[in-house]
Amino acid sequence: MRKLSLVLLSFGLFIAFSSPPLEVADAAAKAKTYKNCTELNKDYKGGVARSASVKNKGGKTKHKPFVSKELYDANKKSDRDKDLIACEK
Repeated sequence: MRKLSLVLLSFGLFIAFSSPPLEVADAAAKAKTYKNCTELNKDYKGGVARSASVKNKGGKTKHKPFVSKELYDANKKSDRDKDLIACEK
């Protein structure tokens, strides 16, 4: 009995660590591409920043951007001033 439980535990650990994390797969699948900034700003009023440490080059904004690397990468074409914040408002 002890041997069987050890084998099952080992197999379970092998399966758990060999498959990719679900969070990474879900984040990549959730990254929606928007047609333009008007559409993106309906969901994210301040735009989308690649990381929390980026600074806006364009001056004052009304809203703080949502931070998501995956979402920014999917909508990189909308970042006209190349400051790593897409569609800032």
